[in-house]
Amino acid sequence: MSEKRAVILLSGGLDSATVLAMARAEGYACYTMSFDYGQRHRAELQAAERVARQLGALEHKVVGINLNGIGGSALTDSTIAVPEEPAEGIPVTYVPARNTLFLSLALGWAEVLEARDIFIGVNAVDYSGYPDCRSEFIDAFERLANLATKAGVEGEGFRIRAPLQYLSKAQIIQAGLARGVDYGLTVSCYQADADGRACGRCDSCRLRAEGFRAAGIVDPTRYF
Repeated sequence: MSEKRAVILLSGGLDSATVLAMARAEGYACYTMSFDYGQRHRAELQAAERVARQLGALEHKVVGINLNGIGGSALTDSTIAVPEEPAEGIPVTYVPARNTLFLSLALGWAEVLEARDIFIGVNAVDYSGYPDCRSEFIDAFERLANLATKAGVEGEGFRIRAPLQYLSKAQIIQAGLARGVDYGLTVSCYQADADGRACGRCDSCRLRAEGFRAAGIVDPTRYF
């Protein structure tokens, strides 16, 4: 295939929208993948569809995974409250094995598409402390991808791209705006309402709001 293809994990939030814009700016034909994994709200899935259209994804796929069946996270278990104050350590909004599963499914689709690059919007600067957002995890998964696939063994192999890894939230916002991202389409809140309006209190909302302040950009987030 002559075109340069990539699979982009697209949550509907600020970071993944920026990554999609970056991949498109690099000349990739972009295929986006979101997950209906039992999260608290569907507003982020609706946001992902909007972002995929706005940024010209060639195909947008939504895959179902029943992570609420195992629970263990405030994002998949309604009996665990989403914290609204900063806390020490890995927060209860961490979803066990989420990025491992997401990248595994993206890897499968990439192999079918004959894409060699998978983009993910993880960040280790302005983030909530999740272990599967660290560069060590991304590097380890890339090694796994090239050991566990036919394309990795017989072909050119895969690259796991995490271009936001060491950017601040303000730098991410500036990079996205320079590449045409409409952040008004995105939803980052852990407990957004059915209309996609944000709480303004959870960790994700705090990081997002501070990013817009630091960037000197008007925050387009809608709050309830």
